[in-house]
Amino acid sequence: MKVRGLFGINLAIAAAMAGFGVWVAGGLEQGAKLPIHWNLAGEADRYAPAATALLWPAGMSVLIGALFAAIPRLEPLQERLDASAPLLRSVWIGTMLLMVYLQVMIAAPALGWTLGPDLLQVGLGALLVMIGNSLPKSRPALLVGIRTPWTLRDTDNWIATHRLGGKLMMIAGSVILVTAATPLQPSQRVIVITVSVICAALMPVIYSWWLSRSRAA
Repeated sequence: MKVRGLFGINLAIAAAMAGFGVWVAGGLEQGAKLPIHWNLAGEADRYAPAATALLWPAGMSVLIGALFAAIPRLEPLQERLDASAPLLRSVWIGTMLLMVYLQVMIAAPALGWTLGPDLLQVGLGALLVMIGNSLPKSRPALLVGIRTPWTLRDTDNWIATHRLGGKLMMIAGSVILVTAATPLQPSQRVIVITVSVICAALMPVIYSWWLSRSRAA
């Protein structure tokens, strides 16, 4: 699997983010602080110096990109990795976009923009939809996909589990996207998001175990 091109794009985006962060921070008064965390009501409850707040998403983007770029070299099942390339790329690209979303949210007060955490929720929902669309295309690997003892041991189990996981991820992502546009209370949104993500992550594992047991019987 070739990752050099995507890693180069990742670095270019991170550099643009760093430049944007420096530009925004340069226009603020000395000692200015920007939000880096929001509570359930969508209110900022933790702040950091402007330069730190604006630049750490760019740094995280570089670190995450380096991790994804290293996976093909670390994967023991090299002969199967190409089949999982769409999944790896989807998660990688989605994570890069989330870092961009996060930096925009942090910079919004400095630019006079009114943005709530809904933007990040939309990004999370879109990421889950992207992952769900790519999951069924993957094949057994130790570092990519839904890795259980049963999926790694049986290719048919892997395929069936990832088909279900893909559907559940897309449903969870769609629910989160819809929730972002509804007038729910923040605490209610957190419940919906948490339940959706847990179900999408846990049910494929249970299904993989059940499928293995049913075929053994």
